[in-house]
Amino acid sequence: MTAPEASFSERLAGYEPVIGLEVHAQLLTRTKLFCSCANRFGDPPNTRVCPVCVGLPGALPVLSREAVTLAMKAALATHCTVQGESIWARKNYFYPDLPKCYQISQYEKPLALEGWVEIPSPAGEPRRVRLQRIHMEVDAGKLLHEVFPWSGEKSGVDLNRSGVPLIEMVTHPDLRSPEDAFEYLSALKAILRYTEASDCNMEEGSLRCDANVSVRRRGAGALGTRTEIKNLNSFRHVARALEHEIARQVALIESGGEVVQETRLWDAERGETAPMRSKEEAHDYRYFPEPDLAPLRIGDEWIEEVRGTLPELPVERRLRFVDEYDLPDYDAGVLTQSRAVADYFEAVARESGNAKAASNWVMNEVLRKLKEDDVGLEACGVTPQGLGELVGLIEKSTISGTIAKNVFEKMWASGEGPGTIVEREGLAQVSDEGALQATVAEVVAANPEQVAAYRGGKKAAIGWFVGQVMKKTAGRANPRVVNELLRKSLDSDA
Repeated sequence: MTAPEASFSERLAGYEPVIGLEVHAQLLTRTKLFCSCANRFGDPPNTRVCPVCVGLPGALPVLSREAVTLAMKAALATHCTVQGESIWARKNYFYPDLPKCYQISQYEKPLALEGWVEIPSPAGEPRRVRLQRIHMEVDAGKLLHEVFPWSGEKSGVDLNRSGVPLIEMVTHPDLRSPEDAFEYLSALKAILRYTEASDCNMEEGSLRCDANVSVRRRGAGALGTRTEIKNLNSFRHVARALEHEIARQVALIESGGEVVQETRLWDAERGETAPMRSKEEAHDYRYFPEPDLAPLRIGDEWIEEVRGTLPELPVERRLRFVDEYDLPDYDAGVLTQSRAVADYFEAVARESGNAKAASNWVMNEVLRKLKEDDVGLEACGVTPQGLGELVGLIEKSTISGTIAKNVFEKMWASGEGPGTIVEREGLAQVSDEGALQATVAEVVAANPEQVAAYRGGKKAAIGWFVGQVMKKTAGRANPRVVNELLRKSLDSDA
């Protein structure tokens, strides 16, 4: 009897993807890398340019110390070794947005070598994705294909971005799945933001990623033929593009074909990659040392000076939150993805004295509102001190958790403190038994059927009675006191 043919998903499982990422991060400097033009997004086309930006004859580059410092921050935060000497190189190629017809970059001697970024693993222990190198370079300009009256016939060139400082961070081929790639990018983004080396705004082009991917049969040692995927402008697109390309390569091999080394573009609308050009090698760019720039020499004193400015990084901060505040690892991971959120949480925890409650409010309410309003934490309408005070009001039973959520919404809209809102609107919780006894008696007397059900053994009905009392008191009754009064009433008259 002939065995049934394996499904494609089963054949896919017999292969191992091998993935490496090249991440370009725009440095958060005030000026461009080799001139004093502003490094700023959103200005009208070609309004932030000078002779250096547009490559006019005789214009000479002058290196930005600020850019080198930020690049070193990124390198040290990812455990790379900063080289004492690195060399600027000309990377030669022609494209309409590259006025010099070469890009100033680093090749044989980059800024930093051999670091790592930790990512979660299914086994629970973090694992390291090794960084091969970090080098500095300038960005090219940008082609404009829309908006203008003549866009149907030709494209424009905006050189505002020409000369903007970048770092390219190249991994070893250590990633084995699209999920690995997503985790790595998330971890790297957090590091770059913590160090303020880059704002990592993918919508503005501050963080861009190219992926190199190949497949090989599981257990094989040799690497397969790789393709490079470009046009990946979100982490979700990186994962989707890798999923498609892995499946495409496996299907090609299974059908007897061969993977061709090439550069492919990701088409998000069609959900597939398409050939762009044959893959370039280093010799295609004819690298040679940049004659207008001296070697970049970095002494130990400068390295240690920069190292001393590094903040507590996401991995270390997550571990401290678990240890110091007794938070679950998941909560600590969410709170430390952003340095601003982590700082906000710690301020709320200090103010309230209850770290777990602070964590719940930040994760469930603050982050929810930020997402709803599509704003950053700088636009948050509730200060850490205000939220800490709100948590304290709940702890002291001044207000209930339900009322607190209503107060939080009012705080977000007005910027007022919780005490002011509670006092003005009479929202303080009623805990006095004498004040609540009449309402409890009224609810019990008006609902004989539910009373009979409770006394007949349906003790869970107590929750219904509590709800009725809360309605009559507009949510201001203390639920604990209401529970006690109801049980006394229902049990004593049984």
